[in-house]
Amino acid sequence: MARLIFSLNLPSSHGFNLSPRNHQSLFITQTGAPRFRAVRCKPNPESSETKQEKLVVDNGESSAASKEVESSVADSSSSSLGFPESPNKDINRRVAAVTVIAALSLFVSTRLDFGISLKDLTASALPYEEALSNGKPTVVEFYADWCEVCRELAPDVYKIEQQYKDKVNFVMLNVDNTKWEQELDEFGVEGIPHFAFLDREGNEEGNVVGRLPRQYLVENVNALAAGKQSIPHARAVGQYSSAESRKVHQVTDPLSHG
Repeated sequence: MARLIFSLNLPSSHGFNLSPRNHQSLFITQTGAPRFRAVRCKPNPESSETKQEKLVVDNGESSAASKEVESSVADSSSSSLGFPESPNKDINRRVAAVTVIAALSLFVSTRLDFGISLKDLTASALPYEEALSNGKPTVVEFYADWCEVCRELAPDVYKIEQQYKDKVNFVMLNVDNTKWEQELDEFGVEGIPHFAFLDREGNEEGNVVGRLPRQYLVENVNALAAGKQSIPHARAVGQYSSAESRKVHQVTDPLSHG
């Protein structure tokens, strides 16, 4: 252990007998911050040095050693408690992985929603005549390719169709097709999208027109699937496209059910 030694010449006025016979050296050694320990040693008779009182103080090496001990104790206590050496890095990696997965799921879900088009609905729809003859209730949507609201509602309609397709028929009739002139008059279509809800016998229970909360469609379709006598939203109108615009876009395709 390295020590700093301070030699203090103490005059006799302080009550010390400086004679060689009675003289003793005083050593003060640091045993642990901030306490000190005083040690008196017998004088060396063979020494010719002037009789002095000596103050011995440990330098920074003992302090550094104590710090090393404290550090090792802290490490051992942390290990005994079972804490990992670098918990933050592991947690951050897991959080980052979960965030990436959630973002990808949201991205894929969004792309699937916006990827549904009116053509997709038309492709999965039943022909009108078949729907009226299979004994199931039916939802008939009158639409047009140029109808902005129709395109916006396509993802919601598709989800509802996928959920109830085993119990309810879904039919798509394009108002631009002159084949459906009679049905347009029969169901009184003035705006699109126009959803007509038919019971098992093909009788209309009500209709919903335009942009409305998705729940309107869900509740009406659910009522049809359950075979209820009426639907909760028998007549509801939201923002729609005028069916009068169809005169400009008319097509004649008797083979098409869309």
